[in-house]
Amino acid sequence: MIFLSVAPWVFLGGFVYGITPGPGVLAVFGLGAAQGRRAAAAFLCGHLAGDGLWCGAAMVAILGARSIGGAWFDALGVVSGAYLLWLGLRALRARRVAGGDVASAIGRPLWHGVAFGLTNPKSYPVAVATFTALLSSRAAALSWGDLPSMVLASLLGGVLAYAILVGVVGASRVRVLYRRYQVAITRLSGAMFVGFALTALWHAVPGVLGVLGIPGWD
Repeated sequence: MIFLSVAPWVFLGGFVYGITPGPGVLAVFGLGAAQGRRAAAAFLCGHLAGDGLWCGAAMVAILGARSIGGAWFDALGVVSGAYLLWLGLRALRARRVAGGDVASAIGRPLWHGVAFGLTNPKSYPVAVATFTALLSSRAAALSWGDLPSMVLASLLGGVLAYAILVGVVGASRVRVLYRRYQVAITRLSGAMFVGFALTALWHAVPGVLGVLGIPGWD
């Protein structure tokens, strides 16, 4: 089955999407520091609703571009790669800011996670960019029939990422270390995004240049 050859990459995309520092991860660390692992776990369970929506939307965009034609997928790859590159470079320039207090108490972490996951404005573009970068050289044979399996694989990757987060969040030593090395962790994530961006651009740019008729590119 064609999907089995890309399933590990879809799983990896869900894992990276779930575990790399962003608004959701920063929120869960603050929540765990303030209210413990149980509240953090409830928040992340709710957040999975948003992950399913945005990862599914990303898969639809990728498969749609693939169905329309390779040139559209290459164009999506260039846009996604550029967006990931921008995010990565921003993260590499991260600086510590004043304040840094833990989040205030949240009465219903589960529903707060649902609302946070569904309304996070960065979720869709990050999901599209991440999965496009990972699937740019492997998605040619995927079809709409693979969509449910792809969404499931991405969610399983997210579940693993969240299990790791729940396992470490709330521990006093982890909270101290995270706050101490937050800038370094953010920059490391930025380096990862830059790597994904370069991968996406490496596979997509030649196709776009070939369509534009630039000499040397077919």
